[in-house]
Amino acid sequence: MARNTRIVVVGGGYVGMYTALRLQKKLRRGEAEVTVIDPQPHMTYQPFLPEAAAGSIEPRHVVVPLRKVLKKCHHLTGRVTKISHADREVTVELAAGHVTTLGYDVLVVAPGSVARTLPVPGLAECGIAFKTVGEAIYLRNHVLSRLDAAATTMDPEMRKRLLTFLVVGGGYAGIEALAELQDMARYATRYHENIQEADVRWVLVEAANRIMPEVGPKMGRYTVERLLDAGIEVFLDTRVKTMEGGHVVLDDGTEFDTDTVVWTAGVKPNPMLDNTDLPRDARGRVECTAELQVVGMPEVFSAGDCASVPDLSKNDPEARTSPSAQHAVRQAKVLGDNIVALLRGRPLAKYRHSYAGSVASLGLYKGVAEIYGIKLRGIVAWFMHRTYHVSRMPTWNRRIRIVFDWTGALFMGREVVALGQINDPKAEFNRVAGNPKPTAPPTQRTETTPATPTEGSAGEQAPAARRPA
Repeated sequence: MARNTRIVVVGGGYVGMYTALRLQKKLRRGEAEVTVIDPQPHMTYQPFLPEAAAGSIEPRHVVVPLRKVLKKCHHLTGRVTKISHADREVTVELAAGHVTTLGYDVLVVAPGSVARTLPVPGLAECGIAFKTVGEAIYLRNHVLSRLDAAATTMDPEMRKRLLTFLVVGGGYAGIEALAELQDMARYATRYHENIQEADVRWVLVEAANRIMPEVGPKMGRYTVERLLDAGIEVFLDTRVKTMEGGHVVLDDGTEFDTDTVVWTAGVKPNPMLDNTDLPRDARGRVECTAELQVVGMPEVFSAGDCASVPDLSKNDPEARTSPSAQHAVRQAKVLGDNIVALLRGRPLAKYRHSYAGSVASLGLYKGVAEIYGIKLRGIVAWFMHRTYHVSRMPTWNRRIRIVFDWTGALFMGREVVALGQINDPKAEFNRVAGNPKPTAPPTQRTETTPATPTEGSAGEQAPAARRPA
C-alpha cells in the first residue's frame, strides 16, 4: 500500500471505535489516514442501557465521545447511504444535510444492526426499541410519567392501562430492560400514596419456548422463576397478533390495554447494506473470511452484528459467530491488526475465540451467569455482571464515572423523577407564546420486514408461566 493510505471506517459502534483505537495505536505517523463515519458523535455501550434507564447510571456515562478518544483519526457525523467498492467510494449524508462522497483504499464496514420488526398491526405507532441511549432515557421518563398519570386518574380502566407495561422479546436486551425497569417502578411506588406494588403489571412475551438461550436451559428456567417471583407475567411460545391503539392481543387469546410496548424481538443487519455491492448471506450479513476480509474483496473488512464470520471454535464449517458484544470487541482487535498487516505486506491472522460465557442482570442484586461452564446465580452473578461490563467499558474516564454512579445509588438510592419535558421542550414556551401547535417529535418510525417466526431453541421446556387472571 502507498503512503498515506486512506482508511474509512463505516460505523462508530463496538467494531468501528475499537478498530479505530487499534489503528491509531499501531499505525506509524503518516502511514495512513483514518476516517470514522457515524450518525452519532459517540459510541454507546449497550449492556449498560438497562441500568441507565433504571437510574443506576447517568446516561451520559454509558456513551464514549468519539472525537475525544480518537484523537489521531478524523470523524464525520453523518450517515453512510451507499458503498460502491467498484468505485472505491462511500456516499455520506452529513449532519449539515448535504451529501458527499469519500474515496478509500481500505474500508471497514461496521454499521451494526437495527431492531428486527415484524408486520404486527400497531407496532410502528406503539412500540419503542431499546438500542440507543435516547430510547433508554425516553423509557425511564415514560414509565415514571405513567405512574404519575395513574396516581391522578379516577378512571379504573385508564389507571389499569397506564400501569400495564409490555416487553416483547426474551433475549438479553429484553430481560435486562424488563428487570431493571420493573425494579425502578417498584422502588418509585413507595413515593405514591395511592399506588401499590401489586397495582403495576409487567408482561413479557417471547415467541420461543424459553428465554435467554445463551445461558442454557437450566439457567433460562431459573431466570423465568425469578421473573415470576418478582410478579412479572411471562408468556412463552406466544406471539403478539396486534397492538393497535395500545390494545394488545396475543395468539393465545389474551387481551389487555397498555400505554407502553418495549420491542426487543431480535436484530437484523443495518438496512444500509442493501445499497452496497458487497456479498451477503441469506440473513443479509456481509460474507467474511476468518481474517475478517469481505469475500473476494481483500481491501474491505467487516465484523460485528452485520458480518457473517466463520466460527473456528466449532467443528461445523457452516458455523458463524453470534451477534454479540463479546465477539465484536475481540474481532475489532484482530481486524485492526490485520489492516496494519495488510499495509505492511505481512500475513493476516484468523479470528478465533471460544465462547467464554454469559452474564446478565435481573435487577438490583439479582443475576445469572455461566462462565466456562460454571453456573452462578443471585448476587454473585449480579456482581460478576457489573465487574465484567465495567472492565469492558472503553476508557478509564467512563469506568470511574460509572463506579461513582453505582456508589451514589448504593448509599442515596435511585432518582425516580420523570423529566418528560425533554420529549417536548418547547411545549411550555409555545403555550405562553400563544402557539398551540404541538412540537413533540413525530412518532418513532420502525421498519417492517416480511413476517418470519422468531427463532426458537431446542432444549428443556421452561417452567409454566404465570398468566393474567
